[in-house]
Amino acid sequence: MRLFIAEKPSLGRAIAAGLGKGTEKDGAIYLGSDVVTWCFGHILEQCSPEDYDEKYKRWRIEDLPILPEVWKTKVKPGAKKQYLLIKKLVHEADEIVNAGDPDREGQLLVDEVLADLQILKGSKPIRRILLNALDEKSVREALRQLRSNQEFIGLRNSALARSRADWLIGMNLSRIYTIRARQAGYTNTVSVGRVQTPTMGLVVRREIEIRKFRPITFFTPRILWQHEAGSFLTRWKPHEMDGVDPEGRIVQRETAEQILSAVRSAPANISGMEQKKGTSPQRLPYSLSALQIDAGKMFGYAPQEVLDTQQALYEKKLTSYPRSDCDYLPENQLADKDVILDHLASLDADFSSFAAKADRQLRSRAWNDAKISAHHAIIPTTMRPDYTALTEMEKNLYALIAKAYIAQFYPPQEFLSTKIEVTAREEIFTASGKVILQDGWSVLYQKEQHDTEDDTDQAQHLPSVRKGDFVAYQDGHIKEGVTKPPARFTPATLLKAMKEIHKYVKDAGLKDRLKECSGIGTEATRAFIIETLQKREYIRLEKKQLVPTELGISLCKILPDKILFPDITAQWESDLDRISTGSISIKDFFAQQEIYLRELISSAKTATIAPPKNSIACPQCAKPMRRLKSAKGYFWGCTGYPECRATFPDQNGKPDTAPKRPTTKGRKFK
Repeated sequence: MRLFIAEKPSLGRAIAAGLGKGTEKDGAIYLGSDVVTWCFGHILEQCSPEDYDEKYKRWRIEDLPILPEVWKTKVKPGAKKQYLLIKKLVHEADEIVNAGDPDREGQLLVDEVLADLQILKGSKPIRRILLNALDEKSVREALRQLRSNQEFIGLRNSALARSRADWLIGMNLSRIYTIRARQAGYTNTVSVGRVQTPTMGLVVRREIEIRKFRPITFFTPRILWQHEAGSFLTRWKPHEMDGVDPEGRIVQRETAEQILSAVRSAPANISGMEQKKGTSPQRLPYSLSALQIDAGKMFGYAPQEVLDTQQALYEKKLTSYPRSDCDYLPENQLADKDVILDHLASLDADFSSFAAKADRQLRSRAWNDAKISAHHAIIPTTMRPDYTALTEMEKNLYALIAKAYIAQFYPPQEFLSTKIEVTAREEIFTASGKVILQDGWSVLYQKEQHDTEDDTDQAQHLPSVRKGDFVAYQDGHIKEGVTKPPARFTPATLLKAMKEIHKYVKDAGLKDRLKECSGIGTEATRAFIIETLQKREYIRLEKKQLVPTELGISLCKILPDKILFPDITAQWESDLDRISTGSISIKDFFAQQEIYLRELISSAKTATIAPPKNSIACPQCAKPMRRLKSAKGYFWGCTGYPECRATFPDQNGKPDTAPKRPTTKGRKFK
């Protein structure tokens, strides 16, 4: 008997449909010599510290770090019945097929169950099916191309290392910083996460920049020059002089006026002219992050909303696998272009006319087997959607994906870019312009381009000039501007920052090294991490922007830069990628993790943590006090416990420190 273990019921049923007609019964589908069953996502979870040793029920600094010698998992509550069914079927099977999603987590999700059942190490042949779409054509093709599960050991080890690294950082650092914070008078649990905390750090540091920002007014001379072929507008090119700041901005109006006055009647000529033809290749199809970013900008959708909606489109068999970090397509997928384009052209949608006019003989850079790993970019499947039955959000996301696919069958955009320099009285003025010679694929996005156009020199159609030509001053003015603070993150731009994390590291020397890093978090987890920060009330959404709460800001005051900046986490993500390719071993990765964890705990033990604002000092020892809750209600206790056992009744949220009240017996509290 051949047993398929799918990641979730919808995937299992799609595989069963590809195998033929079967009978579904109690968590499995039976099809002659084939049986399809499924998990419900992860049905196993990491054991908690107290599962390893009862002493870990109490949070004590002397017990840290907690470093399991043998890692343990346990069946999740509510999954026991399905686990026992899988166990029974696994032992009956002659061959097993891992049908997890085509990514790291999907690989681990099934492999960890097989490992728990002691089947993974070769007692039975195990194959792997990679499904990038759930339509029947894609399923049947995948069934014909089963591979050995051994080929994906690196993928599994990478996911396993990620899971265990998250556990080590979360369990150990949350404990020690919660203990240390409470000693300083804080009452909240300090939740530390390998990815969560540096993500929160991005939002908090941006807010601090905004609060410290002081606007600067600056002045830019702009001159309209007359050439025999036509007029064109220029702006002053900065250089060092009085009244100009280090960023090249004129901060004294008098300086700008002097420049205008000096060149108004001075001879001027074209001192530089550069003209280049260029092409802009077809935009690539979408990865999940790119889709979440564009959908956030265009429609205001939260990253998690985009992922959930894409999952729905995937399960409706209308689009390919949603959690893809790839924006390229396999070359054999070109065989489906006619079916997909015909379906898109037949719909009553804005993109349909473009699909009808697509040049099916073109082949863009997107079709590249060398860029494909476990999955490819998100594209429409060969299933024709009932477009009217889709929700508004489903339509909007499907349209984005469809347009990006159609763009592959339009030629590159061609343009002519021009740069002109004018010199007058040793002052240089510049203009730049861009003329579109052929719209190409950008014709699909003209509405979006029109909506985002601004009044810049880039929009100019510059006249044809030659170096040495004379020009005459026609008009001039001073454009006043004010520097703006950095923009707060939105969910979409924070997700983009997580993906492009090399731009935000503290150590500038790491930037180039980490450019190839896939960011912090994964395509599947970034949206969840942003939502988690909101649920824990570290950040909140305010007018579509993410703002840190006072709790989030106070947490960043407690934690060290090593945790708050993404440098180490980004390096780990790079190492996890190397584990997946077999470049480093999981053993070497954890050897480094242990060294780093011990260093962090050692520094946390001696770190100075300032007490919270408005903290109340203990009358007996002057250490901060905390408001605590017992079975009888709230009371106040000294953070110097057990050396200082002073406690005081709570009176309207403050300790009642009247002389007759203090006791030295103390109440038990953690």
